[in-house]
Amino acid sequence: MNKFLERLNAGDVLVADGATGTNLQIMGLKAGTPPEDLVMDNPDILLTLAGRFVEAGSDIILTCTFGGTRLRMKDSKYVDRAPEVNMRAVELARKAASKRDGVLVAGSMGPTGALMVPYGPLTPEDARATYAEQAKALTEGGVDLLLIETMFALEEATAAFEGARSASDLPIVVSFSYDRGVRTMMGVKTSQVMQTYTDLGAVAIGANCGTTLENMEKVVVEYGAAKAGFPLWIKPNAGLPHMDAATNRALYDVTPEMMGEYAKKYVSMGARIVGGCCGSTPEHVAAIAKAIKG
Repeated sequence: MNKFLERLNAGDVLVADGATGTNLQIMGLKAGTPPEDLVMDNPDILLTLAGRFVEAGSDIILTCTFGGTRLRMKDSKYVDRAPEVNMRAVELARKAASKRDGVLVAGSMGPTGALMVPYGPLTPEDARATYAEQAKALTEGGVDLLLIETMFALEEATAAFEGARSASDLPIVVSFSYDRGVRTMMGVKTSQVMQTYTDLGAVAIGANCGTTLENMEKVVVEYGAAKAGFPLWIKPNAGLPHMDAATNRALYDVTPEMMGEYAKKYVSMGARIVGGCCGSTPEHVAAIAKAIKG
């Protein structure tokens, strides 16, 4: 059986990693540079960050492929090498994961950056095709699961799921971003997400990014009310950022201890995988691991 499904079926609670983008910015990623370019241009920085998450206690680390669809990479110098970038990102993640036994790798698949018709130019056919290409590369690279994350529109997430399923038999997790209370910016409700993707065959449903830790708690409550006992994947931001005028960088004020306290609360409410999104550092992940595993 698939290792991720084995852990879920065994009732394990798993610690995911923290933020990719905000940590890379602290480590020197220049504004406007796609993180995926680092896969080819500076793999050592990705190995360093992923290794820190593993050392902090992550049971699952994500590939640096959030923007790894060919459509999202349209402005990257590696757009014509999108599958290669995705496969190389898996290789890097697997190398970092090998620092500790049992660490799993999730293939990150984020939004394309284009709105679906009728609101924008993206057709369901093109969306399915670009996600199928990415899922195929991630699967061939050797991920343990596919993560469709930070979604806000049912239409694009469903196209992503269908594209991924057409190219891979790996377990799929679907995670939405709720930045309007318990709705996404497109007005999608937690109950719609739970119904749609459990019907399609997702093995876990989640929420990541969003707004505050308190608001994420409301999302977890609503997911549980929609389908009690279904595995939840929860990765909140370290709060809402504010800009530091001196560095022109977003700062997040939620402490590692606070993240740990809320992670423990989410688990008590049904979360099976907990980690952090924007602003969450290896120190936040270490506090989460300590809070839920002791």
